[in-house]
Amino acid sequence: MLTLASKLKRDDGLKGARSAATAPDSARRVSVRDKLLVKDEGYYQGGKFQFETEVPDAYNMVPPKVKCLTKIWHPNITETGDICLSLLREHSIDGTGWAPTRTLKDVVWGLNSLFTDLLNFDDPLNIEAAEHHLRDKEDFRKKVDDYIKRFAR
Repeated sequence: MLTLASKLKRDDGLKGARSAATAPDSARRVSVRDKLLVKDEGYYQGGKFQFETEVPDAYNMVPPKVKCLTKIWHPNITETGDICLSLLREHSIDGTGWAPTRTLKDVVWGLNSLFTDLLNFDDPLNIEAAEHHLRDKEDFRKKVDDYIKRFAR
């Protein structure tokens, strides 16, 4: 399980134009990097996946930005690290998006769920991975295992 509280660190926003461009009125942002360890269930068991979470100044009114830094073959995470998780959406038509009552702990639980019960092949972000699973589940598992061996140990 990801442990965000022990990894929070302040960044003065001097690491380049990206933080200045996303928060021009802000002199600081909070950045978290940690690993999510997937235990004994599902396709991703035994993998160690690193995520980066940027907590904006407007948090808790807006969701944090989360990116997967570990290359992964997953229907809800692109190979470049973009994540499809409804609670990370600022506006959601199904009512499951971000709300000011949500916390970073909810984000951690949501990320963990992407590797177990929220694994979604019906509404994927990585369409190629989802179609691969529909075509050939065994080959999909082999590709996931290969990615874990190469990138998530």
